[in-house]
Amino acid sequence: MDINAIFSHEYVQFLTLSMQILASLFILALGCGALWVVIMYVVDKNQTSHTVRRNYPVIGRFRYFFEHVGEFFRQYFFAGDREEMPFNRAQRAWVYRAAKNVDRTVAFGSSKPVKERGSILFLNCFSPTLDDEARETPCVLIGPGTRSPYRPGSLFNISGMSFGALSIPAVRALSQGAAKASCWMNTGEGGVSPYHLESGCDLIYQIGTAKYGVRCPEGKLDDARLKEVAAHEQIRMFEIKLSQGAKPGKGGILPAAKVTPEIARIRLIQEGEDSISPNRHPDIDNVGDLLDMIERIRNVTGKPTGIKFVLGSQQWLLDLCAEIAKRGAQSAPDFMTIDSCDGGTGAAPMALMDDVGLSLRESLPWVVNLLIERGLRERVRVICSGKMINPSDVAWALCMGADFCVSARGYMFALGCIQALQCNKNTCPTGITTHNRRLQRGLVPEDKARRVASYHDNLVHDVELIAHSCGVAEPRQLRRNHAREVLDNGRSETLLSLYPYPPVPGETRFIAGK
Repeated sequence: MDINAIFSHEYVQFLTLSMQILASLFILALGCGALWVVIMYVVDKNQTSHTVRRNYPVIGRFRYFFEHVGEFFRQYFFAGDREEMPFNRAQRAWVYRAAKNVDRTVAFGSSKPVKERGSILFLNCFSPTLDDEARETPCVLIGPGTRSPYRPGSLFNISGMSFGALSIPAVRALSQGAAKASCWMNTGEGGVSPYHLESGCDLIYQIGTAKYGVRCPEGKLDDARLKEVAAHEQIRMFEIKLSQGAKPGKGGILPAAKVTPEIARIRLIQEGEDSISPNRHPDIDNVGDLLDMIERIRNVTGKPTGIKFVLGSQQWLLDLCAEIAKRGAQSAPDFMTIDSCDGGTGAAPMALMDDVGLSLRESLPWVVNLLIERGLRERVRVICSGKMINPSDVAWALCMGADFCVSARGYMFALGCIQALQCNKNTCPTGITTHNRRLQRGLVPEDKARRVASYHDNLVHDVELIAHSCGVAEPRQLRRNHAREVLDNGRSETLLSLYPYPPVPGETRFIAGK
């Protein structure tokens, strides 16, 4: 018999058998699938929790799937460049390009709706600043009366994000990036970790309402632990957090899944339990108590001490200034960090995230004017935060009178954040806000540190571009007469007209501009 015929016969037999096996598996799969559909039908029809599934068994389940994936598809396929919240594609794209240090120019005109109410338009002048006329942004001293005053290296810094809310690789990348950029990094209320310290960057130690890292077992401030923390030379200042933009009037929230043994050890809390901070500092009942707390921390540490808050009710700040007037200017906080109601890195109830507190647009000029009125503007440095991610945001804040700007979400975008809105679920796909090792693996600190530094450098560079276009030598010379805000009728008014300085003799430094 021909050998080819034998092989052909065996091949046909093998092929036939394979087809039979595949057909059997297909029929089995169909049967299992049909059985599974029947089971889901019975379950959906008889459950009482979900109306849609009860009325539309099996098919109704797709609603929840599409609702979930819709979060991700909207930003890529449906939302326009300037439509999405909390940050639109145009804002995020600028940060991504700046972080990657690639071309940030655009072509064929702006997509920004410049006639929209609230838009800020900077006023270019007849004689913009030439390169040889430009000056480096001067360093501003904070806490000149303390034993260890601080002169920051940059006007744009990293806002408070706690270790615990952030992963180890994220903290490392931010810390290394801050060192490269010569800017400071705020620890957030979760205490200081080895990953903050290892790069040698400047750190601001935030003390939240739970006193994490500097607390005794009862939750009160522990002077011995405070001295221990202050002994780290790179911890330059202490910030008492009264409230934050994500949840004004409520303390920090760290789910139990994120309270690892290491985080529990650093925060001085119980492992594996939800970490809920009090709504306020239990030992601060009035503005006198607040000034006492500031003085205590400043005396123990020898370092500048300030406060962070979202402005809501204004009366307490008026009372604070009155109490400072009684005690003397030396009792004032060395700085105030004003957060906006549209801040948002922390997990927070929607009722607080959406509807409580004032925006930076309203609170920053009010606080600056109050300090000018009370003769405290030179004594108290002003730091602002809340959606400060693009050069125009920072330039606006400097016009309004801020000394420094800080950003959390801008630097998160520099790390690779895609606005997946998973920050509070331990499922962040970019490894920034999760303790899942598999997800963290994608975030390489050495690579992201370079992006953090590039983002910082390019943002400061573009703020300088705006300043030079307005005719001043460096960004801190920007004033309210250098920009206009669009009103309801589509016309614009200067910021100086909308937010006039108080008529205080001798305060020309904050009014004059080239």
